[in-house]
Amino acid sequence: MAKKQNSLKPQTSAVVKLSKADHAFSIGVDIIMAFFLIVIAIPLWSTIMLSLRPSTFIGSYLQGMVLPPWKWSFAAYRSLLGNNGFLLAFWNSVRILIGGVACALVLNIPLAYGLSVRGLPGKKWLTILIVIPYVFNVGMVPTYIMVAKFGLTNHLASVYLPVAINTYNLLIMRSFFEGIPNELRESASIDGCNEVQTLIRIILPLSKAIILTIGLFYGVNFWNNYFNPMLYLSKDYLRPLPILLRNILIGASMNEFVEARAFSDAPVEAIKAASVFMSAIPMVIAYPFIQKYFTKGTLLGSVKG
Repeated sequence: MAKKQNSLKPQTSAVVKLSKADHAFSIGVDIIMAFFLIVIAIPLWSTIMLSLRPSTFIGSYLQGMVLPPWKWSFAAYRSLLGNNGFLLAFWNSVRILIGGVACALVLNIPLAYGLSVRGLPGKKWLTILIVIPYVFNVGMVPTYIMVAKFGLTNHLASVYLPVAINTYNLLIMRSFFEGIPNELRESASIDGCNEVQTLIRIILPLSKAIILTIGLFYGVNFWNNYFNPMLYLSKDYLRPLPILLRNILIGASMNEFVEARAFSDAPVEAIKAASVFMSAIPMVIAYPFIQKYFTKGTLLGSVKG
């Protein structure tokens, strides 16, 4: 009976013993990751402490990085949040972010799905037409003329609409759709679904990883883009946050405090640091929710060429 009970016990797997070379490799990886963590953490901590530095601070730069909490000053943040220019620029950036990501996904998803359909007539030539602008950039002047002809200047859509379809992101999404088993599409077709219904009911629920990943790519691009707003938006009430930060940095570096004088008596360096830190908050908040899909979406979308 005892033998029978022993035979019913689950067999434990053998423990793999790591060699000295494996231990050395693990330690080396830990050291490298710790080094990169320090390289990333020091500038971030320096920016935060600089934004909290009071105007009465006297000391070295290293002393400012270890400033005790009872000496912190939130004057720079109060100045930014209490300034209508900053709040308006922040709201314009949010509008560009939401509108740009929505427009990019609405345009990329159907096009990537169409290119992933087997037997699509002219699929090869359509792919070539999409890749050509990626290899040969038309330049700034033709793009500006096209935007002006469509009447998009001084509209927020001019920031994201010309770059709503990115060839790299489109090909990654197409490869992801091609990796979905074709039997699912055939079964949906047998059930009476057309291509639009197949995309909405079958493909999109299985593509959350790639959609969030590509959406993050576009979101970071639209949020940090300052060249297109500088090129197409000439009215002050339309300028987004990167343009305002750029004006503050240029004004401070040239001792022309046109932008800085709109704020309180907070130090200009603290205002610059607070602006940089606050501009990164939306991406910092969004990234943890998308991180678990990020690697999966990128790898699955890059398996096929």
